[in-house]
Amino acid sequence: MAELTEADFARAEARGRDALTTEPRARDAAYDPATGRVSVNLLNGCTYIFPVGLVQDLADAPPDELGDIHVDGEGFNLHWPALDVDLYVPGLVAGVFGTVDWTKRALARAGGRATSEAKAAAARANGAKGGRPRKG
Repeated sequence: MAELTEADFARAEARGRDALTTEPRARDAAYDPATGRVSVNLLNGCTYIFPVGLVQDLADAPPDELGDIHVDGEGFNLHWPALDVDLYVPGLVAGVFGTVDWTKRALARAGGRATSEAKAAAARANGAKGGRPRKG
């Protein structure tokens, strides 16, 4: 591993100072069990709301453990102690709700549940031909 220099530390500190003024940070957060959503009040006066079902580490969490949310790390982090879950606020605001693989699977599940007249017509036409062809 390479040694870090004073210049490396200076650049990292400058990036940190920049992030404090440009990145979204949480003031507080609350879970609403009636809607299944978390509301995050940001330091810039905006509010960001997301359904827990969209977030990889919260989707299957028991509702009674979602209410205890701590804001950590200068507002960059939301922490659920009972779940041992930490979420990065700028990532949430950017729409990052899980790993790339988890997000792909979630999108595929949603696409598979989608219905349309075109999809129904294609399924009927395919069924009239004997159904889905065998693999291999």
